[in-house]
Amino acid sequence: MKLYYSPGACSMAPHILANEIGQKVDLVKVDIPNKKTADGGDYWGVNPKGYVPTLELDNGERITEVGVILQYLGDQKPDSGVVPKFGTMERYRQMEALNFAATEVHKQIGLLFNPKVTPEMREVQLGNIERRLNALEKMLAGKQYIAGEKFSAADAYLFTVLGWTKPLKIDLAKWPNIQAYVGRVGARPAVQATLKAEGLI
Repeated sequence: MKLYYSPGACSMAPHILANEIGQKVDLVKVDIPNKKTADGGDYWGVNPKGYVPTLELDNGERITEVGVILQYLGDQKPDSGVVPKFGTMERYRQMEALNFAATEVHKQIGLLFNPKVTPEMREVQLGNIERRLNALEKMLAGKQYIAGEKFSAADAYLFTVLGWTKPLKIDLAKWPNIQAYVGRVGARPAVQATLKAEGLI
């Protein structure tokens, strides 16, 4: 398998999960602004959406979208427990957490990376982010991880997008559950290995 990634982008989530479950993936670095792979290839030819991640299977098929790639990886190693069995309420709860990470946390925080965001729009967006983080703070109350006491695929995604608060100067101090959660997930050996591999620590 090949994982097309960009350091620190949302592609870090499947990279973390692959490390967590011991699934070997060959990493292919992508220059997102120029849509080029590290060897000079045209990334548009890999993924017509133009963004990471893309997971290329050994048979040449490609899967895109973080939440789907995470579930695919987890399903390859069912004994790892990072995704519950299909058809169970636990699986739907995990899908709920993945969708929240994708549509409410990723998209709200990620918008601030756009260099054309005006100071006024930034203020509006920070209000949206605060509401999402207030909800997440309650969701994490009394839990080690987003789906309970066990690390799951959804945690790989949430940790990745919450990590963007640092370069964007969003202080998590007012959300102690989130702050503790980020520290807890960040200390995992698989996460540390991923951060090192992507040149982030």
